[in-house]
Amino acid sequence: MSYEKISTKVLSAIFATGVLSFCGVAGETAMNITFPILMKEFSVTTSTVQWVTTVYLLVVACVVPLSAYLKRSFKMKSIFLVANLLSVLGVLIDFIAPNFGFVVLGRLVQGMGVGFALPLMFNIILERVPSRKIGLMMGVGTLITAVAPAIGPTVGGLLTAHFGWRSIFLVQFPILLASLIAGLRSIEQKSEVKRESFDILSLFAIIFLFLGLILGLHGMADHAFLSFSVLGWLVLGILGLVLLVWRSMKLENPIINLAILKNGRLTGHIVAFFTLQLGSLGMSFILPNYVQLVNHSNTTLAALMILPGALIGAGFAPFSGIILDKMGARKPILIGASLIVLAQLLFTLFGLSLSNTLILVFYMIFMTGLGVAFGNIMTNGQKQLPLDQRADANAIFNTLQQFAGAVGTTLASLIVALSQINHKIDFAQATAQGSRNGFRVLLVLAVFQLIVLVSVVKKND
Repeated sequence: MSYEKISTKVLSAIFATGVLSFCGVAGETAMNITFPILMKEFSVTTSTVQWVTTVYLLVVACVVPLSAYLKRSFKMKSIFLVANLLSVLGVLIDFIAPNFGFVVLGRLVQGMGVGFALPLMFNIILERVPSRKIGLMMGVGTLITAVAPAIGPTVGGLLTAHFGWRSIFLVQFPILLASLIAGLRSIEQKSEVKRESFDILSLFAIIFLFLGLILGLHGMADHAFLSFSVLGWLVLGILGLVLLVWRSMKLENPIINLAILKNGRLTGHIVAFFTLQLGSLGMSFILPNYVQLVNHSNTTLAALMILPGALIGAGFAPFSGIILDKMGARKPILIGASLIVLAQLLFTLFGLSLSNTLILVFYMIFMTGLGVAFGNIMTNGQKQLPLDQRADANAIFNTLQQFAGAVGTTLASLIVALSQINHKIDFAQATAQGSRNGFRVLLVLAVFQLIVLVSVVKKND
């Protein structure tokens, strides 16, 4: 088994589900670069426009926890078909959106599709790929979730500059059609399907958890902490978490098995993974806006500043998986995490006077670290568990990845927005100060992530 080749059908199935995820994730960050345009066209503020990204990530975070239950209860091809059709519908809504509300609605619908597709891709890899090549294919899979956020602004900027922001959704139609054809031809059912009862209380707990925490964080931009718009929503989120943990411990077959978090090394990997994704999405919000609002560059140049780093991250993602398969996890993970700390330190030190050239160089360092570490953290974390528990671990990783993205975008926009309301200095200078504050927070998180990884990634992994 360990020396078997990966079949063409398995590769096609990974491609089909991966394309769905790629379109959603890349489209999510492609819209970040259009924020100044959307703010002007629809007359909305910085804290409002970021809902284009936040609502997408929020919906994905609510759907992904259901993936372990869906895998046990429904055929993979059926899950894929629903995911694809939802993605197509979401793209269509965004393409024809007459107002800002419809833009957000389209992101919500596509987020549901991606929420089904993303864990499905990793479940296919874990179930169908020979163990000797899992590191490589997990690297390819995480390339989508790690690099698509960086490629998104580049593609979004170029499309917006030449064809308008709606073209971001138009180009996805033929891609999603190719995904549909490939998936229906190649996705096969190997594991047994047995319909389980669905715990509606757990679903409400998941919704309360992520809705409460995201709305609470979002409300900090415009409301006092002790108001219902902040503290009230945060309390709802905490209650949702308590309810979810209680149901998980009480039920014989919970929607998501949180008992696996008793494994300390797995939990450490998850915490580091969450922190890394939070920083990645925070950067994808701050940098395009810095290039446009502080350096007064157009969307095309803002996109090109991010492209080299995105390509480097894309190149390292599968390569780092090969390193893990041959040399173990510790070296690539710790090297990648260290590079991320270095990049965040440089962004912090030069935060008030970042030229486009410095942004280009520093982001290349950041994306190198991301490409080397990101997928291997997820792969090595799941290796801490037996095979029958990895679907639950996969659900937790992917859920927290999306939630971290929502928190990262919300946190970054909040920090920048708080500085932008300072009318004693001009808008560009205020944006630079807010960006530097954001870099400082992300630096602290990067250092924390490195410390956690040093403690949980062992030489024999």
